[in-house]
Amino acid sequence: ISTFICEIMKNAESFVERCTFPLAQLTIWGLWCTIIQPDWPPNPNILRWTMNPMNECWNLNPIYTGFDDPRFEEDLQALRRTVRDLEELTQHLTGDSAALLKRGLTLQERLQELAEKLLCYAELRQAACTTDAEAGSKIGKIMGVYSDSAAPVAAFEGWLAAIPDLDSLIASDPLFEEYRFILERKKLGSLHLLPGIGEKVMAKLKISGSNAWAELQQYLTSTVKVAYRGEEINLSAVRNLAYSAEAEVRKDAYEAELACYRSIEDSVAYALNSLKLETLNECELRGYESPLARTLEQSNMEKKTLDAMFAAIDQKLPMFRRYLKAKAHALGHENGLPWYDLFAPMGKSSTRFTTQDARDYLVELFSHFDDELSGMVARAFDEEWIDFYPRSGKAGGAFCSGVSCIGQSRILTNFDGTLGDVVTLAHELGHAFHNQCIADHRPLNHDYSMPVAETASTFNETLLIAQLLKDATPEEELTLLDSCLVEQTQTMVDIYSRFLFEQKVVTAQADHALDVDELKETMLWAQDQSYGDGLDPAFRHPYMWACKSHYYSPNVHFYNFPYAFGGLFARGLYARYEQEGEAFVPVYCDLLSRFGSDTISNVTASVGIDVTTPDFWRSAVESVLVQVRRFVELANQETAAK
Repeated sequence: ISTFICEIMKNAESFVERCTFPLAQLTIWGLWCTIIQPDWPPNPNILRWTMNPMNECWNLNPIYTGFDDPRFEEDLQALRRTVRDLEELTQHLTGDSAALLKRGLTLQERLQELAEKLLCYAELRQAACTTDAEAGSKIGKIMGVYSDSAAPVAAFEGWLAAIPDLDSLIASDPLFEEYRFILERKKLGSLHLLPGIGEKVMAKLKISGSNAWAELQQYLTSTVKVAYRGEEINLSAVRNLAYSAEAEVRKDAYEAELACYRSIEDSVAYALNSLKLETLNECELRGYESPLARTLEQSNMEKKTLDAMFAAIDQKLPMFRRYLKAKAHALGHENGLPWYDLFAPMGKSSTRFTTQDARDYLVELFSHFDDELSGMVARAFDEEWIDFYPRSGKAGGAFCSGVSCIGQSRILTNFDGTLGDVVTLAHELGHAFHNQCIADHRPLNHDYSMPVAETASTFNETLLIAQLLKDATPEEELTLLDSCLVEQTQTMVDIYSRFLFEQKVVTAQADHALDVDELKETMLWAQDQSYGDGLDPAFRHPYMWACKSHYYSPNVHFYNFPYAFGGLFARGLYARYEQEGEAFVPVYCDLLSRFGSDTISNVTASVGIDVTTPDFWRSAVESVLVQVRRFVELANQETAAK
């Protein structure tokens, strides 16, 4: 028996990790400890998997069981047929306008459903393992087929824009009424369509252009080796160490992280410049004033809303700097907070979470707000929607991807057991809930704009932090306030720096590509504008442009201000919830469901919120500053006590 168990356990970690049956895990581990090496110090990772048997990885089988699943090839062929049907339709756009519109919308629904399902599976496979060459190949193949739809879709939208009385046509059919907002936006968007085969050419070039540059950045940052204390770890793992309770660990990890970028900085810089130059050229060809103007139009958001929000944030930046300096003093720094201590835990809490702990806590928490939200959270954990832990080759950060074909979502995190990781899970589960709120909408109404995409996620965070603060003992309050303000500082102060950085980079492309030194200088300048003297100038982060995937989205630019919008808007909504209680829940769910079918200002105005003026945003920022003032008071007391 001993020899047999030895053979099994030569790769003990791998074996136990893959075993999904708790009884089998405990049996194997028990045999190992009692028969083979009873005095061997247990590996904490094996204990984590043994005592917390929740699956580490998400389950993609409900979509496809693999690229060899017959359904995958069937759907790919169906996508080809749908593109051909669209091409045929747009070659004969004469006759009954109502019949043609219905046929066109039906085909576009089918196109979106198939492309979303195929791409979702391939991209999730690639995110879980960026070295998955087959996934990369399939993405290229799918995009090659899908890109052929660009020309007929453009032709159809050009025909749509020329309908003399579109409003009357929309009113003539319930299907058209459901798509009223989409149809009106398509008519507006037709002004920016490229003539002839321009759309097809642009879509084809993106495959080997911006899409490829984005994939390169993801590959480089997920596979780069980080030399940390005599061993090699990945970038996600070393960035997670920023949350360590040990000061030397945080500093060493920060220095190791910055050092690792030197091996990839030129390639990542080239990718960033090339992607942004393509964007600038495309906007010029399409007649947009700027990439930002394009993003705002696509976001169904007015420039005055963006200006009002940033004006409110900019006005209150000195208060956020007070928080940073108070934290710096509490940690023994005199020149502001060094970057490596931005996420340093404060107070005495050493709470750690397993994924099972996180599940139980979040299910219980959200049950007091809404049973549908709580039930969905339980399903996400129990039905393997989540890929939890960092590993070599896995994409960094966290995201949620809606999988509408199965009525679910998939969530990627790099979970390490901290409270911040639980907050991240709550955030991504908010995205999943938003996806659930629009699940019964027609396919073309599933897309909601970037700013409101962060509303449900940040609302979840706000619910979580508010409950934690209510339950906190005096000893825990400082820790929790800091956890909250770390997040709010990222949402407002750091996001502001990212926005300023991207503005400068995009503007510079008209003159020249920025080399690595210029990109680093620009990032430090942007951090100075937002963080000011709250940060120690000797310890900032010149490489934030290299590790943040948001800069590298081929089709979405300035994916930074939506986090500030979502963060502040969610706090405003939470204030309404505190006032109205249960009566607010259906209003909240209705807001989430309607953001895909109206402008932001129209939807918010329907519940008495004017987002186009600074007043709403100032009140939302002020709700954060209440916590800043309390933190400064507690931190100063702790510093004085030392």
